[in-house]
Amino acid sequence: MEICRRLNSKNLLAAADGNVSLRLADNEILITPSGRNKAHIRPQDIATITLDNEVVDGVPSGERLMHLEVYRNVQEAKAIVHAHPPAAIAWSISFPEAKELPSGCMSELILALGSVPIAPYARPGTRDMGKVLAPFLPDSRVMILGRHGAISWGEDLEEAYNGMERLEHTCLILKYAHEFGGISELPPDEISVLREMRARMGGKSL
Repeated sequence: MEICRRLNSKNLLAAADGNVSLRLADNEILITPSGRNKAHIRPQDIATITLDNEVVDGVPSGERLMHLEVYRNVQEAKAIVHAHPPAAIAWSISFPEAKELPSGCMSELILALGSVPIAPYARPGTRDMGKVLAPFLPDSRVMILGRHGAISWGEDLEEAYNGMERLEHTCLILKYAHEFGGISELPPDEISVLREMRARMGGKSL
């Protein structure tokens, strides 16, 4: 509930948008409810599902198949945040051929997230939403969902949230740079050093 309120306060989702889940055990997952404003959900609204998509309790998000795809592919994933960050979505709309964010332009993006792929558009609520993520797992912890939103997984809820917040902050910087005159990259040798630094840091979203 706290993570949902943070997402709402940062304009990373609106009304009934988005969903958050937490893996309590190998086959027990808590997930936010379907069709509810995330800023106002209550403890009793949280649903429980299994890794096989069995509904144990409540009315889980209609986009739960995407969460389950990540959990099945990434053992380290304990929490997932799916939101609709405006600048990140706008980037995928404005640059429909882009496969990832231009990560070589700023040190913070490389160190905090590595590369951020842009998954092809998939119809919300369908199994395809999970399938389009599979090629990027487990290497990518933060991904833009083309023309739809973004997803971030972490080893706890804090990391999953941080990935989403970092993504939108990065996309806003890219937006300003594009408007101010264009995006330029760091020298190739500096990019290599930064990527080595990230690898030594363990690859978490920061």
